[in-house]
Amino acid sequence: MLMLELLNLSNNRLSGSIPKEVLTLSSLTNFLDLSHNLLNGSLPLEVGNLINIGALDLSNNMLSGETPDTIGKCTILEILHLENNLFQGSIPSSISNLRGLQGLDLSKNLYSGPIPAFLDELPDLQYLNLSFNSFEGRVPMKGVFKNASEVSLIGNPKLCGGIPELHLPKCTSNAFAAKHHSDYKLKVILIPIGGAILCLIIIMGLLGIHQLIKNSRRKPLSRFSLRNRHKKVSYDEIFRATNGFSSDNMIGTGTFGSVYKAAMNYENAGIVAVKVLNLQQHGAFRSFMSECEALRSIRHRNLVKILTSCSSLDHRGNDFMALVFEYMPNGSLEEWLHPNARENRPFRSLSLIQRLSIAVDVASALEYLHHGGSVPIVHCDLKPSNVLLDNEMTAHLGDFGLAKFLRQPSDESSERSSTSTVGIKGSIGYVPPEYGMGCKPSRLGDVYSYGILLLEMFTGMSPLDDKFKDGLSLRGYVRAAVASPEHLMDIIDRNLHSADQAYREEHVRDCLVSVFDCGLSCSNESPHGRCDMTEVLKVLSAARERLLS
Repeated sequence: MLMLELLNLSNNRLSGSIPKEVLTLSSLTNFLDLSHNLLNGSLPLEVGNLINIGALDLSNNMLSGETPDTIGKCTILEILHLENNLFQGSIPSSISNLRGLQGLDLSKNLYSGPIPAFLDELPDLQYLNLSFNSFEGRVPMKGVFKNASEVSLIGNPKLCGGIPELHLPKCTSNAFAAKHHSDYKLKVILIPIGGAILCLIIIMGLLGIHQLIKNSRRKPLSRFSLRNRHKKVSYDEIFRATNGFSSDNMIGTGTFGSVYKAAMNYENAGIVAVKVLNLQQHGAFRSFMSECEALRSIRHRNLVKILTSCSSLDHRGNDFMALVFEYMPNGSLEEWLHPNARENRPFRSLSLIQRLSIAVDVASALEYLHHGGSVPIVHCDLKPSNVLLDNEMTAHLGDFGLAKFLRQPSDESSERSSTSTVGIKGSIGYVPPEYGMGCKPSRLGDVYSYGILLLEMFTGMSPLDDKFKDGLSLRGYVRAAVASPEHLMDIIDRNLHSADQAYREEHVRDCLVSVFDCGLSCSNESPHGRCDMTEVLKVLSAARERLLS
């Protein structure tokens, strides 16, 4: 039986109250997204049934009333978005139970009262947005409140204190006179029973230590994690580093946002690449979460290195999310294979050995994703624009916005999926045919995309070329040439003829036969006819060694 692990119903103009049945889906382990609808009424108590949920997004609706205490039962929760609703009252104390909470956004509501002290004690909280409410009183200075780039409190005129970087007024003693008086009376009452309370605290402390030891043996949750070992950067830092997101700094665009070249002295990087998410684009938030989850748990020389992230507000008070990557000065493989004639760049071409080395680099990255970790990862969007080249022309695979973790054997099968909420994963021309029939993303799906990429690299022809129509495809074009060896050299990228005179023709031909055979095998229309990336890496590495020997 298929279990629903995630549910995305955002941006659908859904109205009425939240169906209680949705909140009883205990199988939900990734996220529930009901944002950007017209939902109203209170948040049902049944929200506490989502005990396995990793992220919950109810933002941008018309939900009202107090936030129920039962939300504290969602102890696995890492991301909670309730912003831009009509919630009122105080922040429920049960949120203190969410010890793994990393991102909390309660902005643009009607919350009131003091900021609860427990918020500065949540150990993993790295992003807190309480802006545009009616909070009052002294702002804590510990935990997440120690870093102005991780907390937003604007639009709460009755707040005071906090760290200087928050630019809040100082708290006056008169404002807290009444509170001091009530605290004194409370102390008088508590003194006679202080001994009993102390004993109780000791007992609870011992129980807590036992529970902590017990929990430390459990495998830590990684899904939808924004946790980063590095210091996060602020919106202002990114704004300045990109010259106000100048078009001159833009080096690429994608489905979910734009990439900018930025001058940022971060960990001595100097120049970095900043991917700014377009949060108005459907699926952008999920893309951000997928990329954070994937990139924080993997390390490989042929994967783009994430340096840090930013999850904050822009100058207008709107949500802002960005990822900061290591900058790749030689751009993308797409730019080398298919240069834009409108760009004033000198002619440049990849040599045979460069193409083969890039192919090996990408194969190495995929082999690591598929087989190198405790949980296999499917990239789901392999194409030339997602292969980036550093100053030594080493290839790095990037853009994990569509990546999928295969946590269970059932996550990867040839069966058609009834749980997909995002449609076909990937880019036209590189998507394996089985995805179009409803099959789940799989490692063999990545292998297909790699096969098409390999054929494209050595023919110089895109699978979307105008030549490929009326039943003719890039794979069919190459297969016909390989079947007639005398035509093999006719289909290779014409720039290879002029770029490579260093190798004997028979060595070049032998190399190309290995490459095209590998590309055709990988792009077999049947998943069962494809080899895995471990075998691909062996074949291409051997071909490179023969060419260099």
